[in-house]
Amino acid sequence: MHSSAVFLIEFGAIILGLGLLGRLAGRLQFSPVPLYLLAGLAFGEGGLLPLGASEEFVAIGAEIGVILLLLMLGLEYTASDLVSNLKTQYPAGLVDMTLNALPGAALALLMGWGPVAAVVLAGVTWISSSGVIAKVLGDLGRLGNRETPVILSILVLEDLAMAVYLPIITALLAGVSLAAGSVTLAIALGVAGLVLFVAVRYGRVISRFVSSDDPEKLLLVVLGLTLLVAGIAQELQVSAAVGAFLVGIALSGEVAEGAHNLLAPLRDLFAAVFFVFFGLHTDPQSIPPVILPAFGLAVVTALTKIATGWWAARRAGISPKGRWRAGGTLVARGEFSIVIAGLAVTAGIEPQLGPLATAYVLVLVVLGPLTARYTEPIAMRLAGRRTPAPDTLPAQHGTPAAETLEPMEDSGRDR
Repeated sequence: MHSSAVFLIEFGAIILGLGLLGRLAGRLQFSPVPLYLLAGLAFGEGGLLPLGASEEFVAIGAEIGVILLLLMLGLEYTASDLVSNLKTQYPAGLVDMTLNALPGAALALLMGWGPVAAVVLAGVTWISSSGVIAKVLGDLGRLGNRETPVILSILVLEDLAMAVYLPIITALLAGVSLAAGSVTLAIALGVAGLVLFVAVRYGRVISRFVSSDDPEKLLLVVLGLTLLVAGIAQELQVSAAVGAFLVGIALSGEVAEGAHNLLAPLRDLFAAVFFVFFGLHTDPQSIPPVILPAFGLAVVTALTKIATGWWAARRAGISPKGRWRAGGTLVARGEFSIVIAGLAVTAGIEPQLGPLATAYVLVLVVLGPLTARYTEPIAMRLAGRRTPAPDTLPAQHGTPAAETLEPMEDSGRDR
C-alpha cells in the first residue's frame, strides 16, 4: 500500500479514536487525558498496534499542541491580572512551590536519577492541571464560591512561574554550561518582563493591530504570530511554549475572546495528539516497575496540594469548609506535568522518568475530581467526631446564636 495511504489511514484512525474516547470521557464526566495517554501506550513501542508512517506527523502535531495549550492559557489572563496576582498572592505561590516541588525532587534523588531529573520531576509534581480544575469547578457549580479566586490565583502564579521554569529546564536538558544557562534564563526573564510591560502599557494597541472582523483573518494572524514567536523563542533556547504564553498575555479584550473561541477546537485536537505522542514514547512494560513510587508520590503530593489550598484559603479569610474545598480542588495534575516530562523524555535524560510521570498523572487526573468533591465533607465529618456535641459544650453568656452558624461564604454564591 502507498505510504501516503497508510499515513491517512493511521492518522485518521488516531483522530477518530480520540474523538470516541473524548465522548466516552464526557459521558463518564471525567477528564479525557488518562484515556489519551492509554491510547498512546496502546499504539507505541511494545503496545498492541505500533504506528509507522504517521509517527513523524504526530510528533509535529504534538509540538503544536503544546504551543496552543500555552497560548490559550495566556489568553485567559491580562498582564495586569498577572502583575496583581504576583504582588498579592506570592506567599501562596512560594508555599505551593515548596510543598509540591520538593517531593518530586526528593524522589528523583532517592532513585539515583541525578539533579537534572530532580528539577524535572519537581516541576511534574508542582504544577496543577488548569484544564482539569477549571472543568471540575464548572461541573460542581463552584465558580462563584469564595475560595475560587484563591484557587485561580495559585494557578495563575504557577502559570507565570512556567515562564521562568521552562527556560531553566530547556537549558539543563540541552546540557549547556552554567554561563550559557544563565544567559538563557536572563534572556527569558528579560523577554517576559518586556512583554508584561508592553502588554500593560500598549495592550490595546497590539490588540487593535491583530484585530479583524473576519474570523478567518483573525485566526490566521493570531496562529501565524504565535508559531513565529514560538519558533524564535525556541531558536533562542527560551522554549517555544513560553513564547506562545507571552503572545497570549499580550492580546486582550475582544481579540483575546475571539481568538480563544476560534482556537479552542484546534487546541483540543492538537493537545489530544500531544498526549497520544507522549504515550507513544512510553513502553507499557516500563510502567509496572515504577507503579509503587508513582502511587506513593501521588498520595504525598495530593496531601501537599490539599495543605497548600487550605493554607492559602485560610490566609484569605475563607472559613474551614472553603479551605478544604480549595485544597481538594488543586490536587489534579495533567497537561503541564506531561509537557515537562515530555521535554525530558525527548532529551533522553532518564528512561524511567517518562513511565513514572505517565503513571503519576494517570493516578492524579482520576483522583483530582474525587478529592475536589469529597475532601470537604470527609474533613468536616472527621472534625465533627473530634468536636464535642453542642449539648455538651459549656454555655457562653452573651454569645449570639447566629455566631455559631457557618459563614455565608460557604453558600458559595457571593460573587
